Amino acid sequence: MLKLTARQEQILNLIKDAIENTGFPPTRAEIATELGFRSVNAAEEHLQALARKGVIELSPGISRGIRLCDARDQMRSQHSRDAQMTLPHARLMQLSLPLVGRVAAGSPILALEHIEATYQVDPSLFSSKPDFLLKVRGMSMRDAGILDGDLLAVKKADSVKNGQIIVARLGDDVTVKRYRKTGALIELLPENSDFVPIKIKPDDDDFALEGLAVGLLRSWV
Repeated sequence: MLKLTARQEQILNLIKDAIENTGFPPTRAEIATELGFRSVNAAEEHLQALARKGVIELSPGISRGIRLCDARDQMRSQHSRDAQMTLPHARLMQLSLPLVGRVAAGSPILALEHIEATYQVDPSLFSSKPDFLLKVRGMSMRDAGILDGDLLAVKKADSVKNGQIIVARLGDDVTVKRYRKTGALIELLPENSDFVPIKIKPDDDDFALEGLAVGLLRSWV
C-alpha cells in the first residue's frame, strides 16, 4: 500500500468511524461538510486517490458505495492475476438474500408471503452480514442517501446504538429511521425536513425493532 497523506488518513478515519457508529460509510456530501470542503468534488477526488492506493473500493451506482479493504485485499490488488486463479468461483462467494416487500400486520417480517424475490449479492458490499433486503418506500431518509425504491440491507438485531439507522415495526407499518434513545424515550428520526420525528413511549406495544441497516443497493429493480 502506498503511503497516505495526512488528509487521506483523516478521510480514511472518518470512513471507519462512520461505519463503526452507524453501519454505513459517509456520503461525499457528509465528508465535504465534516472536513470543510467547498464541494463534494473535493471529497470525490480524495476518495479516488484512496481507491488508487488500495485502501478502499468504490462501487459505482451504489449509494454510500465505499468499502474498506483489509490487508488481504491490498495484497490481492498487487497480485490480482495470481490471486484470481486461487479464488472460489464468484457465485460461490455470494449471499442469497430474500427481498421483503410490503409487510402484513402482526406477521413476522420474513414470513414467506412477504418475500418478493431472492438476490445473489456480494457480501463485501456490507459493513456486516445482512439477513434480508427491504424495499424502501418513501423519501423520509432522503438526506441519508436512502431513496424510494432502494434495497436496504438489514441485519436482525435485538439492540442498537444511538445514531444508527434501523428498521422498526410500528403497528401496521415498517419504517426506516435513525434511532435515538434519551432516558426511556425512543425517537425515530427522519433524514428529511418534510417529515417529523416519531416518539415512542415506554408503554407503546406497537414498536418493535426489526433490525439494523448495514448497507444499501440501488438500481437493482
